[in-house]
Amino acid sequence: MLKNKVALVTGAASGIGRAIALAFAREGARVVVSDLAADGGAQTVALIEAAGGQAVFEAADVSQAEQARLLVDRAVKAFGRLDVACNNAGVAGVSATTADYPLDAWAQVININLSGVFYGMKYQIPAILEAGGGAIVNIASILGSVAFAQAPAYTAAKHGVVGLTRAAALEYSALGLRINSVGPAFIHTPMISRFEGDAAVREQLIAQHPIGRLGQPEEVAELVLWLASSRASFVTGAYYPVDGGYLAR
Repeated sequence: MLKNKVALVTGAASGIGRAIALAFAREGARVVVSDLAADGGAQTVALIEAAGGQAVFEAADVSQAEQARLLVDRAVKAFGRLDVACNNAGVAGVSATTADYPLDAWAQVININLSGVFYGMKYQIPAILEAGGGAIVNIASILGSVAFAQAPAYTAAKHGVVGLTRAAALEYSALGLRINSVGPAFIHTPMISRFEGDAAVREQLIAQHPIGRLGQPEEVAELVLWLASSRASFVTGAYYPVDGGYLAR
């Protein structure tokens, strides 16, 4: 599906990002694995190489525009081009009502989860167009469509990712660059590991998903893989939930 393509994945040291990087490599892409967690990033690269794929790790803080630019430059330097990007890096933020939400926590969530996607696309788009076109997939959330109380920053950021994706898709789809977003529900990742020890909370989370369980990172990765490939050649500007039926409630 991605043979001879070069793909960049942010937040790829663990969880959904790692699963996406592994899926891209499995389908023939050379993968630039990026994260701030160098050890986890190196482990992702090692997993790709052990399976016969090619990958390099590049550390980057997506909330910093200059680092987003340098990341794309390094990807092109490493493999000669960029065809696919997945902007996955994100943080959960603190839990607090809107009036009580700490200003520094708001800035952190918006800078990473929303501005980080914008910075990524700002520099990925010219590189992908230079390569002749390709695809970008932005990881939003079910909170790109609905809201949680006590999560104003995360909700605002993920709604923003969906809107930003649509705007960019309108601008670049006719040039051969498709841009879509994906909305995972609760997935087994380090981000929700804080809930794993509380059986009551875990059961409450599961109950929100009509399918009767939480999702796996690999299930998100398969959707991202499809969107990044030519099999989704007529799909752009879309928001695809992968949520076990959460939004159907």
